[in-house]
Amino acid sequence: MEKSTWIGFIGGIAAVGTGMALKGADPHALINPAAFLIIFAGTAAAIFNAFPMHELKKFPKLLKLLFVGQHLTSKQEVLELFVATAKAAKQEGVMAIEKKANDVADPFIRSTMTMVADGFNADFIYNVVDAEIKQMEERHRSGAQIFAQCGMYAPTLGVLGAVIGLIAALGNLSDIDQLGHSIAAAFVATLLGIFTGYVCWHPFANKLKQLNAEEVELKRMVLEGALALQEGASSIAIESRLQAYIPLAERKSMRDA
Repeated sequence: MEKSTWIGFIGGIAAVGTGMALKGADPHALINPAAFLIIFAGTAAAIFNAFPMHELKKFPKLLKLLFVGQHLTSKQEVLELFVATAKAAKQEGVMAIEKKANDVADPFIRSTMTMVADGFNADFIYNVVDAEIKQMEERHRSGAQIFAQCGMYAPTLGVLGAVIGLIAALGNLSDIDQLGHSIAAAFVATLLGIFTGYVCWHPFANKLKQLNAEEVELKRMVLEGALALQEGASSIAIESRLQAYIPLAERKSMRDA
């Protein structure tokens, strides 16, 4: 579970609800089906106009990623894997690399190590893996862009909802009591639009970019380890090269292992 997303989402709702109560506004005023329709259905319609269907199919998966989190091999595990593989390769030869690769669950790490075991040169390995990382970055960028666009459209649709509500309110000027209620309801769409845009959609897009950066850095670390293996570097040299990807406070030396 991605705890930070849940904390931010629930905290945002609680902040708005509590703030309304402290200001003397009735939180029940937010229960406005027309406002929800304008904001959520309107934002969805705008996104369908903005992106092709094959991109929009990613949306449920990305939403799940935001709330459930991504499960990546830790950097320390990657370091330990390549150090252990280098030691095994020194004793058993290149077959040890293939054996270690077959034991790895992560398909990216496994395929990268397999290229080393198959004897491909460093340039080939670098070009293939680098292209794969760049393609992944582009896919992730387009996914984050969907949420960023939602964050642009929702507040504007909130203004549209307020205008629609005011048109309805001004059409009922004879009933003063109903007029006040209608005007208050008109601004619910604006509130929902701003809330979803700046508490949900834009922050979600930013979090996806952060998750992408973490995954890219991990894959770059794997590529560095694979190139070191291909060069025949010692386990100590590989450890030194890969530790550069790990924050100083989190580094654990394997030299005594």
